Amino acid sequence: MGELNLYGVYIPVFLVQAILAYILLRIIALWTDTLIEKGWIALPGIFNLCLYAILLGLMHWIFSLVQ
Repeated sequence: MGELNLYGVYIPVFLVQAILAYILLRIIALWTDTLIEKGWIALPGIFNLCLYAILLGLMHWIFSLVQ
């Protein structure tokens, strides 16, 4: 995918995607935590991991469309 040059420091684009996906995960977690407390989500660790993987794939797809 490439890298970004920020004042002479090369930053991988995948790192930017991962950080954006994590920020979205924390925002969505505000809503999903209530579902976990109510017992609607059985395995919260696996659920959060899968949700992060989906968001990371979404970020990668969006970045692919932009470039």
